[in-house]
Amino acid sequence: MLPWMSAAAAGKMKLSVRVEPLFPGLTLPAQLERVAAAGYQGYEFGDWRAADARVIVPLQRKLGLECVCLVGNKGVNPVGMGLCDPAERAGFLAEIRASAEAAVRFETKKMVVLSGFRVPEMSREAMHASMVEGLKRAHDIVAKYGVTMIVEVINTLAKIEPLNPKGDNHSRYFLDRTPEAFQMVREVGSPYFQILYDLYHVQIMEGNLIETIRENVANIGHIHVADVPGRHEPGTGEIHIGNVFRAIRESGYGGYVGMEYIPSKDVMETLAEVKKL
Repeated sequence: MLPWMSAAAAGKMKLSVRVEPLFPGLTLPAQLERVAAAGYQGYEFGDWRAADARVIVPLQRKLGLECVCLVGNKGVNPVGMGLCDPAERAGFLAEIRASAEAAVRFETKKMVVLSGFRVPEMSREAMHASMVEGLKRAHDIVAKYGVTMIVEVINTLAKIEPLNPKGDNHSRYFLDRTPEAFQMVREVGSPYFQILYDLYHVQIMEGNLIETIRENVANIGHIHVADVPGRHEPGTGEIHIGNVFRAIRESGYGGYVGMEYIPSKDVMETLAEVKKL
């Protein structure tokens, strides 16, 4: 048991694994097998276009796993299908429709949506308004499928993105603060739009994890977990994850808490340690 764990922190939580960073190099079926072996209830993955639901869905049913979410508009900077630029609206909506249809095939009810990078010639207010309008338009699509968009807040301060150390560190990503994200939820007013609350990103940008969760739990659709710095497993950095997990549970949050970290040691050992919470 890790030193910050206690009997008071014990309790059941719905846990999932983002398979790519924890099980790199394995096929999706092999990744699902590892998730099940670790005793987790759910899994999540990025590129639904590279997976065959006719293969994956029977396997997830056999293993007793739930597909928690997949990625909607492709990536941190989804060129041609972002939310900040009204000129990309048609591309965004087309991708949301395709991803909602994929979500049905994979039997999941949530898709991750990314704001995309800032548009240099636009003011922040104009990009905010574009996002709100795009999400309102997307509501009309996802509501038909019963799929909730979970828009992710991503940090713009880290010099390196550990999940992509040779790539862009997403310093130009637009939606990097939770107050603005939760304000968008209120403005859009859709039951099919919530926020993906990533502890790693929010800790870097603003901290105040527990109070933000308590105040906004009704608008949080998914939670990602990794420690700071380095994006390694809980207990390796500055986040007192035992207290945060306890706050999540006590807040009444009913969704999944997903592991999206880079293991610093044997991955199955790290998953077992987190599960002890």
